[in-house]
Amino acid sequence: MHAWLCENPVGPEALQWKALPTPEPRAGEVRVAIKAASLNFPDLLIVQNKYQMKPPLPFVPGSEFSGVVEAVGEGVKHLEPGMAVASFGGLGGFATQVCVSASLVMPLPPGFAFDDAAAFLCTYGTTHHALIDRAALREGETVLVLGAAGGVGTAAIQIAKAAGARVIAAASSDDKCALCRQLGADATINYASASLRDELKALTDGKGPDVIYDPVGGDLAEPAFRSIAWRGRYLVIGFAGGSIPALPLNLALLKGASIVGVFWGEFAKREPANNARALAELAGWYAQGKIKPVIEQRLAMQELPRAFELMGQRKVRGKLVLENR
Repeated sequence: MHAWLCENPVGPEALQWKALPTPEPRAGEVRVAIKAASLNFPDLLIVQNKYQMKPPLPFVPGSEFSGVVEAVGEGVKHLEPGMAVASFGGLGGFATQVCVSASLVMPLPPGFAFDDAAAFLCTYGTTHHALIDRAALREGETVLVLGAAGGVGTAAIQIAKAAGARVIAAASSDDKCALCRQLGADATINYASASLRDELKALTDGKGPDVIYDPVGGDLAEPAFRSIAWRGRYLVIGFAGGSIPALPLNLALLKGASIVGVFWGEFAKREPANNARALAELAGWYAQGKIKPVIEQRLAMQELPRAFELMGQRKVRGKLVLENR
């Protein structure tokens, strides 16, 4: 097998495409021949040694992938060789093969494309957990999606619309705003050229959004939170903007608002039955055509450095997928 090996976590430039022994699955594991893997923001952080999880060296990055089961370890009953699967395993995806815990593998229903499956679990799992579980989003409410043209942002637009919400999508360019409208956003804000607070006031008749979905953080957080509606829910998804904001807590008091943390990976571990139900609902929505990953570009697995470069330059709309061709 071949894999991108991280021996020194100083950034993507230190990764090397190496031949490695093909692993055998241990008890409770399966070996998957990887068809496609997608790039997520934590994949960049982990090879820069900036992520909360710091795996022992060396390691193979790549948290999300799809493929075909090649071999199963002792005790695995629900998976067998030849099955199409997807996984969010944390590591190992930027390779031709990987062994992963069978508990982290989801069998794919018929008709689920490998490239879509590789771009599905993390972004849609995170977003369903955020909007449906943590925010208890109700039909008719207004959702503001920050960073709306990115991987989780595009998922948030689709899931919020599937739940019957009104969506205001905020992004950093007119081109990205146009993509958001194509995905069903009811209104858009280009926060690079317009005042986020002024636009939100106009679009909500001064009420503000009921739910704010924020994977960006940084300078957008406070003006967004100052605009939130009474009893609003501010969802902390991540910090793609780089800095972690410090929100004035008196704003939560004045608006009766909640600041809600979203950590889908931990939710999936602690509440596997609830997570399984959420994924089943998402798979059903995919089959019905209500949701579909936005894939900006498909590259060969050997082009991972190029994929990281595009992500670092904030040039990706939706997701980047790497394929073993």
